[in-house]
Amino acid sequence: MSEAAVSDRRILVGYTADDSGADALALGARIAVASEALLEVVMVLPIEARGGVVPRDPAYERHVKERSQGWLAEASAVIGEAPQSLHIRYAESFAAGLVEAAHEFDASLIVVGTARGGLFGRTRLGSVGEELLHSSDVPVALAPAGSREVALSQGVSRITAAVGGTPGVVLEASVALAAAVHAPLRLLSLVPVDLPAGVDTGLVDLTSAAGAQRALDEARATLPAGVEATATIATGDTIEASVKALDWHAGELVVVGSSRLAAPARLFLGSTASKMLRELPVPLIVVPRTTRKTER
Repeated sequence: MSEAAVSDRRILVGYTADDSGADALALGARIAVASEALLEVVMVLPIEARGGVVPRDPAYERHVKERSQGWLAEASAVIGEAPQSLHIRYAESFAAGLVEAAHEFDASLIVVGTARGGLFGRTRLGSVGEELLHSSDVPVALAPAGSREVALSQGVSRITAAVGGTPGVVLEASVALAAAVHAPLRLLSLVPVDLPAGVDTGLVDLTSAAGAQRALDEARATLPAGVEATATIATGDTIEASVKALDWHAGELVVVGSSRLAAPARLFLGSTASKMLRELPVPLIVVPRTTRKTER
C-alpha cells in the first residue's frame, strides 16, 4: 500500500532497537494497517548526540545518526509494505521527543513498548511510559511484552471501552477507533470490591453492581445512532481479579480514560487503570480527559 493510499490518520511509534521497540512497532503497525493510517516510526536521540550540550564532535554525531538510520531500516523491513515514514529526532528525553513528534505529525496515537523485565503478555511501566502517562496530551498505547509475536494479519479484533461514571471521552475515542479499525465495540464496567475488614460485603456487592450497570446504561444511551456494542460487567474481589476473569481476544485493544486528577488535555494514569494494567494480556490505550484539538 502506498503512502498516497492511506487516510490522514497518523500513528506514531516510539522505536528503540530492542524487544520493547519491536513490540511497539508490531502493535503500531497492526493499528495503522487496520485503520489505513500512516505509521510514523520515530527514534529519539539525546540532545548530546548532535552536540547540543558538549562540544560538537562531527565524527561521533555521524556515527550515532548512521547507526540509528540502520536500526530504522531494519524496523522498516520488519513491517514490510505497511505505509510508513522513518524519523530521527533529538530531545531532552525520549518521552518529550515523542510528544513533540506527535504534535509535528498531528498523530492520533503514540505507541510505546514495556520496560525490561516485564512478564510475557503483560505491560511493565518504565520511565518513558510513566512520563508519557503523566504528561502527554496525545493518547498513548502500551504494547505488552511479546506483542511482536502477534501477526500483522491479526489486525484489531475488538475494542473494549472501560467506562466509568463519566464515560464521555473514553466512549468517543473508542467508537472512533472501532470504526477506524473495523472492529466490534465492547463496553466494560468493573465492579471493584477491595474491602476493609468488617464491611457488609453483601450490601457493597449490590451497590457496586448497581453502579456498574448504571455506567453501562449511560454509556449505551450516549452511543451514536447506528453504533452497536456488547456490554459486560466484570466482578471480582479485586480489580486485578475482575480483569483476569474476563475473556480477551488476541487482537484486542482496551481504552481507558485519565484520572480525574489529570489536567485538561493531559494524561494521568489513575489507580483503577494501574490495577488493570497488572493483569491485562492485551494493549491498553489511555486517553486524555479532553483532546489537544479540543483545547485549541
